[in-house]
Amino acid sequence: MATVTLTYGHGTENDFLLLLDEADQIEVDPAAVARLCNRENGIGADGFIRMVKRDGLWFMDYRNSDGSLAEMCGNGIRVMARYLVNHQLQQSGLFPINTRDGKKFLAVPEQGEISVNMGKVEELGDEVDVEQNGHRWPALHINVGNPHAVVFVESLAEVGSLTNAPRVSPDDVYPDGTNVEFVEVISDREVRMRVHERGSGETRSCGTGVCAVALATVIHTGKRLPATLTVHVPGGTLKVEFDGHSNAVLTGPALLLRDYEVTL
Repeated sequence: MATVTLTYGHGTENDFLLLLDEADQIEVDPAAVARLCNRENGIGADGFIRMVKRDGLWFMDYRNSDGSLAEMCGNGIRVMARYLVNHQLQQSGLFPINTRDGKKFLAVPEQGEISVNMGKVEELGDEVDVEQNGHRWPALHINVGNPHAVVFVESLAEVGSLTNAPRVSPDDVYPDGTNVEFVEVISDREVRMRVHERGSGETRSCGTGVCAVALATVIHTGKRLPATLTVHVPGGTLKVEFDGHSNAVLTGPALLLRDYEVTL
């Protein structure tokens, strides 16, 4: 067992515990992640980020709040970038961070909002349905390096509680589970959303989910690329800019709030 310092931070209230392990020597047990992220008897967070350096580049070792591995987190990578710059481990400006979904480049000023190139966002064309609280809706299957099912509703109020995970069918489309987003369209450039994240439950925001919703909105409204969309989440507002090939840049805040000494 080792005593370490964890930093708590968030991006549009999607919150994380960050562990600096530059030498890549600390083994983190999934059960420990789940314990620390538990909001009832732990610190509480949507995810856990171990920041390591491999082959000269920073790598985001990301886990959901239940301890399961995830490919990528658009809010989490911005919070990690803010940590690296604030702690003088990385110069501000443009730099990459490796993830399980490949290398992501970020534009990180000394202060203010951070942008991350999320790469290509794709609509995969599968016929998907989502069921929740007695309702059933068609959904778009969107890939942002991790899976998403995006549902359009007249009002977010009709979704009801997201305490339990929505049921997504057919089962073979998402063998490892999926994130589910519910979207209320304000205009072809602006939407509101709620999200149930795989492995974390309902969260106040989801960076990859925002990108999935942005592309789904382009398809749903008949808008053409390139395009810029504003997405309002319960925890704030994010911007997504698409080029003509559906490559997305996500821009939003990233804050570091406090440190905790804990035993892993």
